[in-house]
Amino acid sequence: MLTIRLARGGSKKRPFYHLTVTDSRNPVTGSHIEQVGFFNPIARGQEVRLSVKEDRVAHWLSVGAQPSERVAQLLKEAAKAAA
Repeated sequence: MLTIRLARGGSKKRPFYHLTVTDSRNPVTGSHIEQVGFFNPIARGQEVRLSVKEDRVAHWLSVGAQPSERVAQLLKEAAKAAA
């Protein structure tokens, strides 16, 4: 089953997450099919906090990918910001 989930990057005490499409059996830090955005929880000032390629996310959701709980929240947040 395909999953849209967060893959952690960044350094110690400075998290940065990529929104990735992957097989649910792969480890979180393992290979992914496509990167569809990023989330920077400690963004300050003019830095971008959340970026989502909405057309690609819509494509993967139509194919049957399931977002994780946190990704579902972020997608709702991105939809509100776009509207």
